[in-house]
Amino acid sequence: MDKIAVIYWSGTGNTEAMADKVAEGIEAAGATADKYFVTDFSMDKVDDYDKFAFGCPSMGSEVLEEGDFEPFFTEIEGKLKGKKVALFGSYGWGDGEWMRDWEDRVRDAGATLYDEGLIINETPDEDGEADCVAHGKGFAQF
Repeated sequence: MDKIAVIYWSGTGNTEAMADKVAEGIEAAGATADKYFVTDFSMDKVDDYDKFAFGCPSMGSEVLEEGDFEPFFTEIEGKLKGKKVALFGSYGWGDGEWMRDWEDRVRDAGATLYDEGLIINETPDEDGEADCVAHGKGFAQF
C-alpha cells in the first residue's frame, strides 16, 4: 500500500484537525500516513512519496497562507508531476475560490488531482470529521 505525506499549515487548529482525520482515513484504508506541519517537511523527502495530501486554510482574500505555505507550495509545485494529490482546508468566508485556484495549480503542475478539494467552514464538526476520514480513505485507494 502507499506511503502518503499529509502536509498542512494551520493557524487556529481547524486545518490541523482536518489533517488528523485525513491521516486517520488514510491509515484506516491500509496505507501509511506521514503527517508534517509544512515547516517540518524537507524537500529532499519528495521522492519518498507518490501521493501528497496538502492542507491549508483560506486566508485574506481567499489565498493560501502566505508566510509558510505559499512559499513551500511554490517550491514543491515543480516536483508534483506524475504524483497524486489531495487537497483540504478550512475557511471562514468566501465561496471556495482559493481551493479552485489551488486545484488548477495542481493540475497545471502535471499532478493527478483526487476529487475536489475538501473544504470545511471553521472547525470540523462530527459530520466534517467524517468527511475528512472519507477523503483520506478515498485518497488512499485512489
